[in-house]
Amino acid sequence: MDPSQGKVVVVTGASGGIGAALAEELAQRGARLVLAARRRDALEEVARRSGGAEVVPTDVTRRNEVERLRDRALARFGHVDAWVNNAGRGITRPLEKLADEDVDAMMRDNLKSALYGMQAILPHFRESRRGVIANVSSLLSRVPFATIRSAYSASKAALDSLTETLRIELAQELPDLRVVLVLPGAVATDFGTKALGGGPDSRTLPGAQPVEEVARIVADGLWAGPVDIYTRPEGLARVLGHLRGLAGVPSGG
Repeated sequence: MDPSQGKVVVVTGASGGIGAALAEELAQRGARLVLAARRRDALEEVARRSGGAEVVPTDVTRRNEVERLRDRALARFGHVDAWVNNAGRGITRPLEKLADEDVDAMMRDNLKSALYGMQAILPHFRESRRGVIANVSSLLSRVPFATIRSAYSASKAALDSLTETLRIELAQELPDLRVVLVLPGAVATDFGTKALGGGPDSRTLPGAQPVEEVARIVADGLWAGPVDIYTRPEGLARVLGHLRGLAGVPSGG
């Protein structure tokens, strides 16, 4: 039996992209879903394609709305098994051109939204002594090769740090609570066109990973395996190569 069978999973940013694909993948595996995003009509369409789900229109940049999302999930199903913080947004602007509001928007949309999710669901997971928190980051958080995404990369690096800190903090107290970090590279979604300032369509980028493939890898990794999920094996190799270069270590060292 697939480990997702019967599990209750909350997915934010579920109206499109990775979130929508993950919802459909988990539904095929028998999970029970609570889907959150700002657009009710888009959420309802994803729920329809997923065979039915609890739809909770939510602005995840507002703490009270994230707490309401948690409460709706618990009211519907009585418990939550996994919470996926997937909502986020990009930006197309080099560092020299960043304004205060650009940085504030990236930290609000990509860091604080996930923080609110983690803080909302942690009391429930403490009570149940198990669960999964998954934060969707980006390979750009560790290898910032797309300089037009400067503030986005920085916000995702902060998310990585927050995730790893929580993992260490809870390791002894709650050994059955998995804190997962998802690190995709370029994915064939409309992420690029929806970035602040516009930008290249991610679906046209050479080698962009099919979103359905990303969803399968994330669904496989929620319950077991490495807690850092690189959606392509070469992602980890790229990070290690980048770190060796920074440290002045030859590629064969």
